[in-house]
Amino acid sequence: MNVVFELPPAEGEKLRQAAEQLGISPSELARAAVTDLLAERDDAFRQAAERVLRKNAELYRRLA
Repeated sequence: MNVVFELPPAEGEKLRQAAEQLGISPSELARAAVTDLLAERDDAFRQAAERVLRKNAELYRRLA
């Protein structure tokens, strides 16, 4: 899947500079940032779901 978006000039320049410091292209840095963001959200959701399941384990056992 390809996603295309525009950044304001100042943000584009920051992205370019950060990518240059890392020795990668701006698109590689943007892809890595999005991947990390999505992984964090998945992990946060998983942790919240596990917390709810543990908290209500006895209720679920009684309802079963």
